[in-house]
This record gives sequence, structure tokens and C-alpha cells, in this order.
Amino acid sequence: MSEFFKNFLAPTNTVYTMWIIIAALAIFGFICTRKFKDVPGPLQNVAEMAVGSLMNFFEEVLGPKRTRQYFPVLATFFVFIVVCNYCGLLPGAGEYFTVPTSVLAVTAALAVIAFFTIHTTGVMAKGVWGYIKSFLTLMLPISLLELVTRPLSLALRLYGNIYGEERVTETFYGIFPVILPIVMNVLSLLFCLIQAMIFSMLLAVFIAEATETEEE
Repeated sequence: MSEFFKNFLAPTNTVYTMWIIIAALAIFGFICTRKFKDVPGPLQNVAEMAVGSLMNFFEEVLGPKRTRQYFPVLATFFVFIVVCNYCGLLPGAGEYFTVPTSVLAVTAALAVIAFFTIHTTGVMAKGVWGYIKSFLTLMLPISLLELVTRPLSLALRLYGNIYGEERVTETFYGIFPVILPIVMNVLSLLFCLIQAMIFSMLLAVFIAEATETEEE
């Protein structure tokens, strides 16, 4: 039994890849923010442009106030997912290391974190009883069903799209090894970004619904 748990808990290639991604993002964030300047350098410029673009992106759903409040978690989801997606464009992807978002266990874990994020923000905004009351309507059966289907859809959508894109690209590489890989890589740059945007945007929509008050 102990051998079973030892093997079960042993880190996999996916876990190692995620550790490297997390470390790289932490180092990049530290370098970009350790010393802000009035006249920003290249890295600070990139960081400020990225933050500004993401703020505008989420403000369309949450508005300025709630965007500032929930931006750290939403931006973390977006950055982590998009970097994981772009790992698939590196040489050796799928052979020497695993693209995390092409593994259902990873996307399911992200969906579980998103699930608790949604309901935690709802409770913080409305209180425990106030949040529970928001479910006690004529639409209660649908609301309860959404508790299950929302995280499930987030997990399956991201996993299916990234895994499918990897398999299709791999197949085309074998058929047309000269010109098509360049075209597929260009398309993958856009595709990977869109998948991260969809996941984080849906999460923003769910948070907006969970935290919406009568005044809003």
C-alpha cells in the first residue's frame, strides 16, 4: 500500500513542467517589479502594457471597481494558462515535457480552483445567507445544475481545445513537414491566446454574477 501511495504521489512530467513555469513567472514578475522607474525600461513597459490590457479586458464584464478587486486572481489564471499553452510551441513539447493544459487533470484542477473562487467571492460580497438566498428562486434546479456544469465546462473546454490542437498539428507535421509547420505555429500563437482569454473571461462572468448586488 505504501508503494502505491509513493507512486501515486510521485511528481510527473506535467508537474515538473508546471514547477518550471511557476518559477519562471515568479522570476519574471520579480525582475519587472523590483524597481519601478518613472521612465520605464523594456521589461517594465511590457509588464505595464500587459496589466493595462488585461484591466481593460476584464472591465468590460466586471466594471472598474470589481476589476481592481478581483484582478489578481483573474490575471493569474490568464497568465498561467497562456504560458502553459505556449509551451506547446517549444521544441520537444509532448516528447521531453508535457503541455500542462493538454492534461485533463490540470484543467480540472484549474476548474476546481475557479469553482471555489466564484463562490468565495460571492460569499464575501453578499454574506453567507445573502449568497445562499440568491439561489433560492424558481430557477433553483437550474442554479444547482450550474454548480456542476460550470467548472466541468471550463475544464473540458480548455483541455479539449489544447489537446485537440496538439494532435491536429502533430498529424499535419507528419503529412506536410516543410511549409505547413510555419503556418500552424502562427495560428497556434493566436489559438493559445484565445483559449486563455475564454477561460479567464468566463471566470470573470461567473464572478460578476456571483458578486452582483441589487444596486448594481
